Amino acid sequence: MGVMNELINAGTVRSLERILGAASPGRTFPGLAGTGGHLDPLSLRGRTDLLSRALLADLPEDYAGTAAIFRRALEDPDFTGWMIWPVTEAAVTLALTRADPGDFEDCLALLAELTPRLTGEFAIRRLLAADLDRALAVIQDWTSHPDWHVRRLASEGTRAYLPWAIRVPEITDRPAATLPILDALYRDPVEDVRRSVANHLNDLARHAPDEVVATAARWMAEPDGNTSKVVRHGLRTLLKKAHPGALELLGFPPASLAVTAPQLDRAVVELPGELAFTFAVSNTGPAEARLAVDYVVHYAKANGTRAEKVFKLGTAVLAPGESRTFSKRHAFRQMTTRVHHPGGHTLQLQVNGVRYPAEEFTVLT
Repeated sequence: MGVMNELINAGTVRSLERILGAASPGRTFPGLAGTGGHLDPLSLRGRTDLLSRALLADLPEDYAGTAAIFRRALEDPDFTGWMIWPVTEAAVTLALTRADPGDFEDCLALLAELTPRLTGEFAIRRLLAADLDRALAVIQDWTSHPDWHVRRLASEGTRAYLPWAIRVPEITDRPAATLPILDALYRDPVEDVRRSVANHLNDLARHAPDEVVATAARWMAEPDGNTSKVVRHGLRTLLKKAHPGALELLGFPPASLAVTAPQLDRAVVELPGELAFTFAVSNTGPAEARLAVDYVVHYAKANGTRAEKVFKLGTAVLAPGESRTFSKRHAFRQMTTRVHHPGGHTLQLQVNGVRYPAEEFTVLT
């Protein structure tokens, strides 16, 4: 995270002080200037909060006055990048604490103006948490905005599990609330917007899988050239969880299959190391079978239990009576995102959502 932290540094502070000073002649920024020497021990989020507090101390106490300075600063092309994050947070704080009529909607408009310089998806979360319906009434209009950054903000900013962002419980409690936004954007001409829609749909699948599948089915009934890719990416978690509706929608209905147990190349894996395995799948039914082939690793946990993770292996089409052999090498190494513990592990195959007998192996650290 050290490199990420440096996205806001002493140079960022000096640039922001210069730009805002030019946008508000005669105003000084002692609080902002004083933050430069206090950044080193802080995370990127900590640096954002430090600069945001300094801006609130230096800028007008009313939202309208501060928003006017930020809008004038947009005339400077250097007003861009990670310096925008503390600016958006300061704007939202004023809009929510002063509570003057119209500040809430104007702050949303300001975020839309700023988001082409750096996404407003983090700051917008507090507005959503304060009044979800009021915010969504504005955000829905962004789905037809001429700037794709704003259209992406409509989808990304309202995700249930947006990385780095605060949670908005009402979004997870009301999964249908943001579906009109996705309905308006799933055929967007810009890939970054469509990718956001797919990730948003995947977030909703954690709490409303049947509603997500129904939504994806509606989209597949009125597709364009990119819809199938959006749907596949949006249903990826449901595919790993073998949701029957998701599998069938993507063309992997139940099939008559014979699947051999995985043949492991070793019984013990020493970290760092790899485990190679092979297996065969045969179509025993009378019709062609489309296969979504996955495998599941049941990892040993420190407390003696196991935690599973599904990995995609590939897809295949088998004619009646046809067999195919699959092979894979799976790496085991310590990572910040996954700590391996010594002990018994299991590798299991999953084809079209059906799991087959597993094989045991041991990991030594």
